[in-house]
Amino acid sequence: MKINLDIECTPEELRGFFGLPDVKPMQEQLLKEVEERLRANVKALDPETMLKTWLPAGLKGFEQLQEMFLNQMGGRGSGKK
Repeated sequence: MKINLDIECTPEELRGFFGLPDVKPMQEQLLKEVEERLRANVKALDPETMLKTWLPAGLKGFEQLQEMFLNQMGGRGSGKK
C-alpha cells in the first residue's frame, strides 16, 4: 500500500509546526562576524602589510644567524693558529 501526501508550506511554517527554533537572527549575526574576520584576513594578505610584519623579524633572525656563523668561523680560525 502506498500513501502520498503533498504538503505545501514555507520553511518557516514547517519549523513552527515541528516546534523548531527560528535560527535566522543567529545566522545573520554569525555571517556578519565571519564577513568581518574575512575582511581583516584579506587586509592582512596585503603584500605591503605582510612585508612590514615578517621582514623585520626575518632580517633580525638572519643577522643573528650570520653573527653565529662568523663567531664560529672566527673561533675555529683562532684555535688552529
